[in-house]
Amino acid sequence: MARAWVTLDDLLKLDHRARGFSFLPRQPVHSLLTGRHASRLRGRGLDFDELRHYYEGDDTRTIDWAATARLGTPYVRVYREERDRPVLLLVDQRVSMFFGSKRATKSVVAAEVAALAAFRVASLGDRVGGIVYSEQGIDEIEPQARQAGVRRLLGALVRHNNALKADVPHPPDAGLYDEALRRASRYAKHDCLVVLISDGSGQTPETMKLATGLAAHNDLIAIFVYDPLEADLPDIGRAVLAEGDRQIEVDLSAADLRRRFAAGFVEGRARIERAALQRAIPVLPIRTDLDPAQQLRALIGRRMRPAA
Repeated sequence: MARAWVTLDDLLKLDHRARGFSFLPRQPVHSLLTGRHASRLRGRGLDFDELRHYYEGDDTRTIDWAATARLGTPYVRVYREERDRPVLLLVDQRVSMFFGSKRATKSVVAAEVAALAAFRVASLGDRVGGIVYSEQGIDEIEPQARQAGVRRLLGALVRHNNALKADVPHPPDAGLYDEALRRASRYAKHDCLVVLISDGSGQTPETMKLATGLAAHNDLIAIFVYDPLEADLPDIGRAVLAEGDRQIEVDLSAADLRRRFAAGFVEGRARIERAALQRAIPVLPIRTDLDPAQQLRALIGRRMRPAA
């Protein structure tokens, strides 16, 4: 039986499991969706610190040629890494996420992934904020240092998640995905890390324009949450399939139906793959039936340096 809702205690317990993966710069982020796609994160920005004499072994790319010409001896520009950077987590809690066949629903897994990411980046000194959206509305959490942003984000996740139910009183809002991206642009001006955590449903041509705009000046990662039943329907005869408030009775013993359903899922993933590849956006697929912390470590932890 898939777990349908998450509690604050569930999310707080993930703090000690937010280890073994990193969003730090120069950590390769591999997308198993594309097979070949890899991206290097910009990470924190750099502030100019000082000019100093060139010493043998210095990177010649750091030579300040104007100062060198003016002073008659080689000088290099020294930079220091900014102490932190804002990390913005966009977490989908729409009714389309209220589906799961094993372990947990997509909405629960999205909340777990967001909590793991928030605890991890906060432990490394980055500011954490987020946008949590559902048919109940949109919560905006401005990036804050240490645990302040994490606490506010977890509270919003639990509120939206616990409000999910199959018999929603109003129809799903198709424009929520795009509105969340628009609001993200208010906080992510440059050199931010923006993480989209969603099943990708309801994307439009406007979605890709908004994502492209965000990716132009920030690091953008898409975490694609899916249930294995969406990819491979079992041969169990007649059954009722439900997603949110939508239900349909089908005969799953029909091989042609199962093939067409699987082909539709593959095509949906392919669309995400193509759009991401064109914009150099890594896509990390996360299944609902497996432990999300272990999946994150497998996807973005395997080539980490020990110190990260």
